[in-house]
Amino acid sequence: MYFCHYDSPVGRLLVGGGNKLEFIGFPRGKSVISPDSEWRHDEKRFSDILFQLDRYFNRSLTRFSLDYSLTGTPFQRRVWRELARVPYGTTISYGELARRIGNASAARAVGMANAKNPLPIVIPCHRVIGKNGTLTGFGGGLDVKHQLLALEGLDLPAPATSI
Repeated sequence: MYFCHYDSPVGRLLVGGGNKLEFIGFPRGKSVISPDSEWRHDEKRFSDILFQLDRYFNRSLTRFSLDYSLTGTPFQRRVWRELARVPYGTTISYGELARRIGNASAARAVGMANAKNPLPIVIPCHRVIGKNGTLTGFGGGLDVKHQLLALEGLDLPAPATSI
């Protein structure tokens, strides 16, 4: 397994995989990934994703074009394929995403598949919101989800913070 870090406006991301890009991890939240001691640092291997992340965060890239490998159930992969079609600067509800994959009653299962998305930002799970327009669940934290949506030009209410 190979990895490198990318210093983004939403924190230091961990980028990794074997022969292809397999994951992007946030520095905090529910989906934190840390490099294993046997992993090898190799920034050159990930030059394409790093270049595209630069362009995304500079607002000059609205759709990623990468060679990656996804590991997941057939249902998860179907959700992720549909999720990749959600345009930059737009949002979709879990229910609408379920309808688009042909299973209108699977909104919760769609949410679970979103939570397992190994390539956040590239497969834009941050664009999925609650049916009432609220920010719900995100592996990197709701503040990061809000930042990504704001970067894409969406003006949604910031998540409540606890004291």
